[in-house]
Amino acid sequence: MRKWLILILFFIGIISFPLGNVYAQNYYFQLVENQVHVFWNEDGTSSIDYVFVFTNDSSASPIDFVDVGLPNRNFDSSSIFADVDGQPVTNISASDYQGLGDSGVAIGLGSLSIQPGETGTVHVFVGTQRDVLYEDDQDNDYASAVFIPTYFGSEFIMGDTNLCVTYHLPPGVQPDEPRWHSAPAGFPSEPETGIDQDGRIYYSWCNPSASGSTAYQFGASFPKEYVPASAIVTPSFWEIIGINPEDLIGASCCLGFGLIIFGVIAISVFSTNRRKLQYLSPKIAIEGHGIKRGLTAVEAAILLEQPMDKILTMILFSTIKKNAATVLKQDPLEIEVADPLPDGLHPYEEKFLAAFSEKNKARKRKALQTAMIDLVNSISKKMKGFSRKETVAYYEDIVKRAWAQVEAAETPEVRSEKYSDNIEWTMLDKDYDERTRDVFRTGPVFIPVWWHRYDPGIPRTTPSTVARPVSTSPGRSVSLPHLPGSDFAASVVNGVQSMSAGVVGSLTSFTDGITQKTNPPPVRTSSGRGFSGGSSGGCACACACACAGCACACAGGGR
Repeated sequence: MRKWLILILFFIGIISFPLGNVYAQNYYFQLVENQVHVFWNEDGTSSIDYVFVFTNDSSASPIDFVDVGLPNRNFDSSSIFADVDGQPVTNISASDYQGLGDSGVAIGLGSLSIQPGETGTVHVFVGTQRDVLYEDDQDNDYASAVFIPTYFGSEFIMGDTNLCVTYHLPPGVQPDEPRWHSAPAGFPSEPETGIDQDGRIYYSWCNPSASGSTAYQFGASFPKEYVPASAIVTPSFWEIIGINPEDLIGASCCLGFGLIIFGVIAISVFSTNRRKLQYLSPKIAIEGHGIKRGLTAVEAAILLEQPMDKILTMILFSTIKKNAATVLKQDPLEIEVADPLPDGLHPYEEKFLAAFSEKNKARKRKALQTAMIDLVNSISKKMKGFSRKETVAYYEDIVKRAWAQVEAAETPEVRSEKYSDNIEWTMLDKDYDERTRDVFRTGPVFIPVWWHRYDPGIPRTTPSTVARPVSTSPGRSVSLPHLPGSDFAASVVNGVQSMSAGVVGSLTSFTDGITQKTNPPPVRTSSGRGFSGGSSGGCACACACACAGCACACAGGGR
């Protein structure tokens, strides 16, 4: 009897096994539309609004769950709402989420499940998602927001998707301040831009023939000042290089590989930083014939690839000498622009002064970058047909001769005169700071007639005072305003440092913002900081993460 019972149970098991497979879920659908609105809020959080339009295949199982991947676990579950065709659903659970990764929510459609052959609209709103902004890796004064909308496994989806992703930037951001990142393939290179009903700037990317199973990355950057500093996430070393430290535990064989990666990163960083001082595109290095004469000291500084803070200080001195500007405060730097402007200003001087008319620090910095980009481009045009090598040698010789005149002066008066005349050229020497200190280490410096417009602490030169240092002869007395040499040298050298700290900010990011336009690096096909995306079921991936090459663990998979 017992044997017969075992045989009966065995045959029941054989019969029931295929029946179980017959009744297994079989998802297959078209994502007709995926309309995504991402709101970057003034408190540094984001709000995400999805509208999915699904058409279920006539032979597939009902769509009873939609798993929506989220950037990370730091979201407010109570802020999430969903509805199907306008009817609310309440089964919203992070614990039931079955997508790849551990960040997301499962939306249970229940009685509103989309049946085979039917079309339904699923609306999901996530009110509060934290830790989604990072420092822009191209500009330290900007916050970067990158987002990948939810996508689905290719084995469960058919047809094209009308995908639109719209960024709503924080309140107060001005039209000329933000910038978008490169668009994914298939999308317009420049998004549609405008002002939404709340007065916020928006960027919108749309592709009516997108793939519902592809991870598309979108990004934009805006000045940090519009969100709290505490909202900017600082990535760890492991996040930057794209390695999970847990993967290294017990994997000693990975150590050598890690050292190779570290070496590649170090070499890449060195090469990148070196490139950031190469303002001019390599195309002008194609040798022409002869020397391009007639460049100003500032223009020669571009050719000699001097640091940008030094070049800006040179322009400041040149505008002051021409009575076009007066320094009101040195730290932070504030200048008063003459009205009307005197004649004889170079275009880069006019743009420099126009930038300092901006009160907003971010806009001032951006205007200065634009002025420098225009200056570099003008040098590129002027150098066409001329030998760059010979021209560089020519202006390096001018710098040497300028210093020779200063150092050969036999009296403090003549030395001061020569330095005043050649101050911009002397600054082109790579050791100008030390040479300035050495030249004026002892004795007084008879200050230039224009120096009071640079240093507010210096009394204005009056007619009773000789306005310009001159050579002395026996029996001739000279009455000139003067400073101890060390004080004067410190004032000149510290001017460059003040320009960097108070105006330029991060010199590397400021310069990179220029070279990205004038001498852009080769286009990279990937960021180097990868995504672990994909999907194994009916639900997919979304992430909002760091900078232009951010790292985020995409969610995916599901039922």
